[in-house]
Amino acid sequence: MPEQLWSLLPVLLLILAAEFVNGWTDAPNSIATVVSTRVLSPHQAVLMATILNAMGALSGTAVAATIGKGIVDPAIINTTTVAAAMVGIVLWSCLAYYMGGIPTSESHALVAGLAGAGLATAGPSVLLWEGWSKVFIGLLFSTFLGFFGGLVIMLLLYRIFYRSRPGTVRIIFGRLQVLSAAFMSFSHGSNDGQKFIGVFTLALVLGGVLPEFHVPLWVILLCAITMGIGTALGGWKIIRTMGMRLTKLEPVHGFAAETSAALVIEAASRLGIPLSTTHTIGTSIMGVGSIQRFSAVRWGVAGEIIVAWVLTFPACGLIAYLVARVIFYLS
Repeated sequence: MPEQLWSLLPVLLLILAAEFVNGWTDAPNSIATVVSTRVLSPHQAVLMATILNAMGALSGTAVAATIGKGIVDPAIINTTTVAAAMVGIVLWSCLAYYMGGIPTSESHALVAGLAGAGLATAGPSVLLWEGWSKVFIGLLFSTFLGFFGGLVIMLLLYRIFYRSRPGTVRIIFGRLQVLSAAFMSFSHGSNDGQKFIGVFTLALVLGGVLPEFHVPLWVILLCAITMGIGTALGGWKIIRTMGMRLTKLEPVHGFAAETSAALVIEAASRLGIPLSTTHTIGTSIMGVGSIQRFSAVRWGVAGEIIVAWVLTFPACGLIAYLVARVIFYLS
């Protein structure tokens, strides 16, 4: 058993690198609004996100099972497939971050990377419809429920507090936004955190360390801690993009966006549906911002984010495919 684990170490390290990047470039989305509204300082928000992301990752394994068993057929891929997928994720996410602090979806990067590397390994038969159907459902969840959820919650809050003074509203939601930001961080861990737990477990199965797909507690803890470290180091460019450049937010807007996004993500997590937390909080912020007036959303910035979302699938899939083909050729 130890020898098998040591031989698998390079692949496992690549998975942890991708999990680190997930915490570094994706988890900041969960605290972008609470930092931009100045309800919490950046260091307070990062500490809260680090702890609650880890707690969320410990809250279940339904999403991990979907990623580990439902996207590509474990019976016809190998550890090279997994390694190539992780390379695609790390390269694409780092490129988007350094090119302008554009948030990418690690969820879409992961499934696209697995698909690309899987196609290079075994052809189209490697793809499993059961898992991909959940990916497409997650895409609808994150896009439409995120936007309209934020819009509806904001309308309700306007209706309830329309006679209240702005200062009173700011005080109330300055306190409530701490709770909504905590909920958002927890939900990020419950969905995004689980995805790489699923891949790590898949690699252990493919490497012969585990006889069947079953998520050990030590895998959950290791991946949760790795994501937490990435979050602690923080992707400040992404916090600025999502919390400050996209639209101007007050605590009430941040509360509405975070609550909407977290509810959607938690519902998906319990159903084993992998979705993009970046998509969900991004569309929620757009929904909340459009309530003020349509022009309150900086649609040029939104366009840059959407282009990055669209490009993530082909870019990560292609990188993973090419990396896998090169490894197979050299071996």
